[in-house]
Amino acid sequence: MSTDVFIGRGFVMSTDVFIGRGFVMTQDELKALVGQAATAYVEPGTVIGVGTGSTVNCFIDALAAMKQRVRAAVSSSEQSSARLRAHGIEVVDANSVETLAVYIDGADEIDHQGNMIKGGGAALTREKIVADMSARFICIADESKLVTTLGRFPLPVEVIPMATALVARRLQALGGEPVLRAGVVTDNGGAILDVRGLRITDPVAMEREINQWPGVVSVGIFARNKASVCLLGTSQGVRTLSW
Repeated sequence: MSTDVFIGRGFVMSTDVFIGRGFVMTQDELKALVGQAATAYVEPGTVIGVGTGSTVNCFIDALAAMKQRVRAAVSSSEQSSARLRAHGIEVVDANSVETLAVYIDGADEIDHQGNMIKGGGAALTREKIVADMSARFICIADESKLVTTLGRFPLPVEVIPMATALVARRLQALGGEPVLRAGVVTDNGGAILDVRGLRITDPVAMEREINQWPGVVSVGIFARNKASVCLLGTSQGVRTLSW
């Protein structure tokens, strides 16, 4: 189910700016738009989950203007933790919190059922941990990330370094073309394989299959922890998709 809305909270652009005057927004402006819109999902006094990436950076910056509403945050990466702290928002360890009201993060791809590919920023494992702690997952993205079938964006798989070749062979057997992401070490000390050539028609099954392989830390399919809501930045405003 999807709902098209123009989010009026937090910015002053009107619908005639988007449609009647043919205003064209850049990708960075769309990210800022959905980052601001996501602040409406932050309930006062709660501990929230915060993801990683350029769109999430826009959310963190928007959150700084209302940081008194946030008790603390659990972050999915050292990069986001540093940005939150720079804005005066407390970051707490995930082990000190039982549940989170909401998790706000971006996606490299999202389909019309709320399944996602994530991990372009190499934080997929911690993102899954924070997502699993959260009652709701609010995905923020620009309209280019919405796809019919996942797989156009290379699928990230975090692996223990000694298992890189083993896992790569198994991914090739699925029809994928895995490439080691050069020079990247995750916050967990892992390596990343980026897999091209996959057409992920059953995200739940593929996530389950790859996750059980020895040496795999996490796969960047988010089907078990799919989005509850996607705030999609479009040239017409913020489109809200809900599942």
